[in-house]
Amino acid sequence: MLRLLRDGPREMYGLEIVNASGGELGRAAIYVTLARMEEKGFIKSRTPAEDSHPGLPRPHYKLTALGERALLAMEAAQEAMGAAVMRVPA
Repeated sequence: MLRLLRDGPREMYGLEIVNASGGELGRAAIYVTLARMEEKGFIKSRTPAEDSHPGLPRPHYKLTALGERALLAMEAAQEAMGAAVMRVPA
């Protein structure tokens, strides 16, 4: 989810994140996950004054500097683990 917020064209709201995930994220848990990530400081939400969508205003989410650092660390760890797995003889 952090990658989607980093690589997205702008702030995104929950359903946009679900749709952009290509089925990897479900609608049922997205807001619980977003709330937990915001509590940890990885993302930040804001509710825009004007929303083109009818109905209740939807919070929009963006990656924070801490979230960017966490994402870079996660990607580095995944790359290192992948390299280690490739070096293990079968």
